[in-house]
Amino acid sequence: MVVEGGRRLKGEVEIGGSKNATLPVMVAALLAKGPSRIRGVPRLKDVDTMARVLETLGAQAGQEGSELHVDPRGLSKHEAPYDLVRTMRASIYVMGPLLARLGRARVSLPGGCAIGQRPIDLHLKGFEALGARIELKHGYIEATAKALKGARIIFDKPSVGATANVMMAAVLAKGRTSLHNPAQEPEIVDLAGFLKRLGARVSGEGTDCIEIEGVASLSGCDYEVIPDRIAAGTLLAAAAITGGSVSLRHGRLGDLGIVAEKLREHGLELVENGRGVRASMGRRKAPVHVTTMPHPGFPTDMQAQWMALMALTPGTSVVTETIWENRFMHVSELERMGAAVRIQGNSAVVTGVGRLSGAPVMASDLRASAALVLAGLAAKGTTEVHRIYHLDRGYERLEDKLTALGARIRRAQE
Repeated sequence: MVVEGGRRLKGEVEIGGSKNATLPVMVAALLAKGPSRIRGVPRLKDVDTMARVLETLGAQAGQEGSELHVDPRGLSKHEAPYDLVRTMRASIYVMGPLLARLGRARVSLPGGCAIGQRPIDLHLKGFEALGARIELKHGYIEATAKALKGARIIFDKPSVGATANVMMAAVLAKGRTSLHNPAQEPEIVDLAGFLKRLGARVSGEGTDCIEIEGVASLSGCDYEVIPDRIAAGTLLAAAAITGGSVSLRHGRLGDLGIVAEKLREHGLELVENGRGVRASMGRRKAPVHVTTMPHPGFPTDMQAQWMALMALTPGTSVVTETIWENRFMHVSELERMGAAVRIQGNSAVVTGVGRLSGAPVMASDLRASAALVLAGLAAKGTTEVHRIYHLDRGYERLEDKLTALGARIRRAQE
């Protein structure tokens, strides 16, 4: 991605559907006996990969524009192979529906961005509490259950993946399941909304206890996923870092939560209206400390973008990462552009500089890619962001949206 910096972003773009909401909803469609139509689906590499995973299980999954159809009536296979799962961690989501529908699941240990260890023990403990037997053989997780039964499950810590997976298994289990200390992210609330549209009995989503009453079967439905709050947050950070003024159709401040509050502290003016969110950068640029936490805390998926913003903010700010231990790999690349960042344990002390200089940089993961693009938008000269295949996993046509806002950005062959 080649970015020519120094242009103030202005204009209006649309926020598409959430990747992190779409993937579990796609998998949850396997729980139904009939097909589902999912609307607002972004065109992303991860969505394509998940569709391929569903097809290896015997289901049909096809996307036309922003609509995706999942037909689970051919579901017959219980194995998600290594060559697909290794590229995307979210493939582990198929375990819950496979256990619930077929009574068995064999899934390769997952892959994804190299941002640190992401153990799946909370998923497996939840399945075991529901009555499944878990074994690890030859790099695969094998789970079997004659019949899942409701249980009281307490998560050691909030986990979006484990909460979603156990929810999907529990909706067809016999009896009542209660999930204590679950994840409360908007994507979990959206998954619960989809499950209820299928006919599941779920309550308490978005709180510290989710209650599920198992049902005998579920039916397909028509559903629209929520807008992508991380894409919205990234574009708002782009407006702030360039001193711009942008409007985001379908943006929702409620889903942005603390990110919106931190942007306001920094000096970005935010107004929500019937169309979405309008944002304009004021004269004040204040350094703002953030600490990543499970929702409703500051999301780890916005940490890298925030660091890029703070790199050009006068004063000193501290960015603390509590979720993933390797999520500071973008620091060295920002330093290549002139950023002043000092790592202290799991915190980064950022001293704002007067300007950044364009440079060739390399993306290490999805959100680091976005952070380097943001830095390039504000830098003097040209920035080349290499290995942008990470970007295509989570952002739909990001360069097109930035171009519509006045940025000079394009793709180029290596």
